[in-house]
Amino acid sequence: MATAEEVFAFAIKSLEEMNFNAEGVGTETMIGPTGVDLDSLAFTELVARLEDRFGASFPDDEVEQLAIMTFGEIADAVAERAMSS
Repeated sequence: MATAEEVFAFAIKSLEEMNFNAEGVGTETMIGPTGVDLDSLAFTELVARLEDRFGASFPDDEVEQLAIMTFGEIADAVAERAMSS
C-alpha cells in the first residue's frame, strides 16, 4: 500500500522526468495556472504515471477534478484509491 508521501515523492520525480522544474513544489502547490501550470497533455501524462505506478484508476470525470487540486490532495486521492484496489 502506498502512502500519500510516497505518491507525492513519485509525482515530483515524474515532473522532473517530464522536464518540469519541481523546485519549490510542495503539497500545497496547485497543479494549474496558480501553481506548476501543467498543460492538459502534461497533466494527463502525470495522472497516467500515477495510475500505473500505484494501481489507482480514475474515471474521466474524476480526472477533471484532480486538475484543480493541490499536489497533496492528489497524493491523498491516489493513495486512497490505491488502498481500495
